[in-house]
Parts: sequence; C-alpha cells; structure tokens
Amino acid sequence: MQITDDKTRLMPAGTFHAPRGAAEGTGPWHLTAEAAQAIIQLAAARSTDIAIDYEHQILYSEKNGQPAPASGWVDPRSLEFREDGLYGTVAWTAKARAAIEEGPNGEPPEYRYLSPVFPYDANGVPLDLLHIALTNTPAIDEGAAQLAAARMAITHDVKDDAQEIDTVKREQLIQTLGLAAEATDEQIDTAIAALKAAKADADAFRVALGAKDDAKPSEAVAALKASSATAPADMSQYVPKDVYEETTQQLAALKAGSETAELDALIKEGLDDGRIPGQKTADWLRKQGIAACKAHLDGAPSIAALKTTQTQGKPPEGAEVKGDGKLTETEIAVCSSMGISHEAYRKANPVPAE
Repeated sequence: MQITDDKTRLMPAGTFHAPRGAAEGTGPWHLTAEAAQAIIQLAAARSTDIAIDYEHQILYSEKNGQPAPASGWVDPRSLEFREDGLYGTVAWTAKARAAIEEGPNGEPPEYRYLSPVFPYDANGVPLDLLHIALTNTPAIDEGAAQLAAARMAITHDVKDDAQEIDTVKREQLIQTLGLAAEATDEQIDTAIAALKAAKADADAFRVALGAKDDAKPSEAVAALKASSATAPADMSQYVPKDVYEETTQQLAALKAGSETAELDALIKEGLDDGRIPGQKTADWLRKQGIAACKAHLDGAPSIAALKTTQTQGKPPEGAEVKGDGKLTETEIAVCSSMGISHEAYRKANPVPAE
C-alpha cells in the first residue's frame, strides 16, 4: 500500500495488467493524466464517499449472501493525479487500521494491498472509480494493487491466492459432470447448477413422503409404493405434467421479463439524469444485474450536463453534432462538463462500425 504524505495511491499510472488467475478483465489498461482528470471530475460530483471493502465483498455479496462491511472510505474530492498514479485521502475504520498497521514489536500487518474496481472503454482506458478492496492478492508488478476490473462476471467464490482452478481438479470435475474435455467455465457452472437443482428436488421429494433426510432414493420410492397401496391418490389434487411445466415456464418468463423491464427503466433513468455517464457504463451495469445497478445509482451524482445543454438543445457554435465520428449534443455536453476536448472524447469512445 503506497502512501505519500496523507494520501494513498488507489490506481497506478501508465499501462498495467492483472495476473493470470485474477478476476476477469486482464487488461491491459492505460491510465493517463487526461483519463485520471475525467475520473477526478466524476468523483468530485459524487454525493457519497468511495467505499473500501474487504476482499471485493461488494462484488460477491449478491452471490454468497454475506454482508459487505467497509474497511475505509475515500473522500472523492481528495483525488489527485500524480506521476505514478491516482491518489486519494482514506479514512480507515478502527478495525481496518489495526489490520493494516504493524504490531508493536514489528509484526507484519494482516492486510497490505488495495484493489480498485473500475469500468473501462474498448481501449482499456478507466472511466470511473467505483469502489476499492482491501486485499492480500496483489496483481501489479510493483505489488501496489490487485486489479478487479468492473467489467467482470463473477462465477466462482474466491477467498485467497488460489484463484485459478487447479488443472487436475478441473479435469476431474469435468469427468465427474460428464462434460466434454474442452468444456468452458460457463458449461461447468450450468452443470453444477443442474446438480444443485436436482438435489433440491430430491430433498423436497423426501420431505413430501415423510422420509428421513439420509434416506436413499430406493427407500423413498418404497415409501411411496407403501403409501399408494394403503390410500388411493386423490387425483383432484393434481394437474397433468404438461400443464404444470407450461405454467412453470410462463411464470419464469414473466419473472425474467419483469426484472429486465425494471433494469431497463433504471438504466434509462440513470442515463436521463446523468448518474450513468454514458452507454458503455450502462452496458456494463446491464450485465451486472439489478442489484449492482441500484447500488451504482444510489451513490452516483446527477450530472446536469448530461440532461441538457446551455444552448437549449442546439449545438455550440462551430461544434459538429452529426455524421460519422462527430459528437452528438449529449457528448458535447459531457465534454464541456468534464473539461476534455472533443478529439480526446471521440478517441476514448469511438463510433461503432455499422
């Protein structure tokens, strides 16, 4: 953890990578003075401090259901760019301060490193600083921080340096699941989810039959036969299998459609009032889901320049607003608000090929 004066380095300058085995999003990333200034201006408009958690629990809480307590807070108005990176003033909790300081007899601290979480554009340029983690898994050559890029999809619980799936264990897992040798992580996760669902169904079946928790399937079937032999089933209490499956599918579709509609509405609201600075951040938030989107909107500031312009919707004199590679009115407003040139904005946010 690199601390100069009263400020701590939160993100390194220049080009940097995350190591093999780190969270998805391996770079390279490029933090220039210009990109850092854009992040600083976004942070200065925040209404809340930037959270520092433990081991990226903010990202994992929706998966593991555990709380995400803060280890510290960064004053967003304290950010500044120096030659070696982006710095800020950190206010640590008492528990975290005890964990990062050496003991009275020189004992090493419990935690040593910081790991920023940030969205980035197609060129690997960081766009914002969302939150930071206190961790012991450094990823940059200088050992300054572990990069957990915000454009990531969490698929595995990660607790320590052993973040890569051991090759031998992976092969055994694939064989056990009956998958092809070249199975992807997504296919492995799907197969595991199916096994969990099957176990849940089996447990529910045992409960319905009044069988013991450790009863074998054959014992549960025997109990079912015995009960059916003594008491005929009341068919009025059941529906055909195809009707049940159709209803289940319709309910699942309705739930998915409702969640998608809610997420679309949140993203539109964020884009309209400026809490979501642009489409790239919107696309990333859509991938993270409703919980992540709500968390971002709760702490993000409303940027007036993204809602309107001083020219009442007309482009500033001499500004290009349409055509290939030219800026739109909203993009010009963003440039004016963030103090960056039109050329720099277009370089960082190229127009997609048609």
